[in-house]
Amino acid sequence: MISTRSALGSTPALTYPELAEPRGFSFLRHGSLTLTAVLVDAGFFLKRATRIYGHQTPEATARQLHRIALDHLNDERGRRVARLYRIFVYDAAPADWRGHTPIGKQFIDYGRSDLAEWRRAFHQHLRSLRKVALRLGYIPTSLIRWQLNPRALKALVNGRREWAGIGDDDFQLDLRQKGVDMRIGLDIAGFAYKGQVNQLVLISGDSDFVPAAKLARREGIDFVLDPMWSTIRPDLHEHIDGLKSVCPRPGG
Repeated sequence: MISTRSALGSTPALTYPELAEPRGFSFLRHGSLTLTAVLVDAGFFLKRATRIYGHQTPEATARQLHRIALDHLNDERGRRVARLYRIFVYDAAPADWRGHTPIGKQFIDYGRSDLAEWRRAFHQHLRSLRKVALRLGYIPTSLIRWQLNPRALKALVNGRREWAGIGDDDFQLDLRQKGVDMRIGLDIAGFAYKGQVNQLVLISGDSDFVPAAKLARREGIDFVLDPMWSTIRPDLHEHIDGLKSVCPRPGG
């Protein structure tokens, strides 16, 4: 059951306690012209968050995502200068896939694996957070394949390992999400045409967003990219209005 209390980083609205507003919103009620929607590519976020914060519980990771999204409403001094429209999180539900390991032929029910249970718990915690909308794509089970992980492949190519020494631990499932990028693009286009917000923050490192970003900018939306300190292609700068990472720098 979703709590009616305000989420972390928010205070109750003046009229309806279940409608949360950003902390420090009182001075913005009549002054701020910036209404921001934050879009989060969860697959990208989870990889970067693990590197930056280490392995965390699903609840801690969901709250970390929420805090990072809210930090984009602040200026360099930590003052709240924008209003939050909503936080949109894009991911895919864990695949209900059953199969066998490539070498040892051990049975695996991925839908009941620790990774799948963690992801489902992560999604559930996101649903309970204020101003968060979860957009789920899917993973087609017919396209799931085992593939050699990059480290083992590199060792084979360099001659440091032989095929006879390759085991199940050297493989990983190729879980390709479908419908996630499409939902991000459609939502950006919807914001552009409907005029619901005047600023979009996208937490992602994927260049597939460029066509949608160009559309949003043509419609007058301020488009900010947060790659969480990952490196982006130099030519991507011309398709965004700002580059801002609010999380700690890895190794910093």
